[in-house]
Amino acid sequence: MKKLGMITIGQAPRTDVAPIIEKYLDGRAELVQSGVLDGLTKEWIEQNLAPESGDYVLTSRLTNGDNVVMSRQKIQPILQEKIYQLEDMGIKQILLLCTGVFPGLATRQSYLIEPDHIIPPTVKALAGERRLGVLVPLPEQKENLKPKYLPYGMTPAFAVASPYHNDREKMEQAACELKEKADLILLDCMGYTEEARELVAKASGLPVILSNALIGKLVSEMI
Repeated sequence: MKKLGMITIGQAPRTDVAPIIEKYLDGRAELVQSGVLDGLTKEWIEQNLAPESGDYVLTSRLTNGDNVVMSRQKIQPILQEKIYQLEDMGIKQILLLCTGVFPGLATRQSYLIEPDHIIPPTVKALAGERRLGVLVPLPEQKENLKPKYLPYGMTPAFAVASPYHNDREKMEQAACELKEKADLILLDCMGYTEEARELVAKASGLPVILSNALIGKLVSEMI
C-alpha cells in the first residue's frame, strides 16, 4: 500500500485530526504520522521552544490533550529533521499538518505538501469577491497570518478561538464576531474539527471551510 507521511508540529498520533485525513484517503494509502514534539515533555517545550518577542507564534496539541505554544524559528530545525526521517523511510509524499508558513523547508526526493501554499489561493478561488472571515487559535496570529492572504488580494477579518481549549462559548462568540464582517469563514488551523465547523456554521449562519478537510480532499487526489 502507498504511504502518506504526515507531520504535526505537536505530538503524534493526532487522534483528533488524523481521522479526517484518513476519511478522504479512503483506504488507498497508509497514514504514517510523525510529530515535531514527539518524546518531549510539556515542561521542556515551555522552557526551550516558547516564543519570544517578535517571534512567529504557533500552537499545537500533545498526545495527552494539552496544548502548547511555540516559536516557529525554534521548531523549524526539528521539523526539517522529521521530514528527512520520513524520506529515509522511503515515503514519497509528506503532508505538513500545519497551516502556518515555514519558509525554506526542503526535501531530498519526496514531495512536501505545505497547506499554506494551497489553502489561500484555493479559498480565494472559492470566495471570489465575497468577504472572508478567518478563525485562528492565538491572538498573535491575527497579525502573523495577514501576509499569507495579501498576495491573493484578501484582507480577512480575524477572530480568535483555540481548537484545543474545548470552549464552546468562546468559539460561538468568535463566530458571531465574524458574522457581520464576512460572507464565509475559514478555520485556519489543522486542529479544528468537524464539530468546530458545525458549531461555527450554526452560530454564524455562514459557510465554513475546515482546513484539514480541504487538504484531505485535495491530497486524496494525488494518491
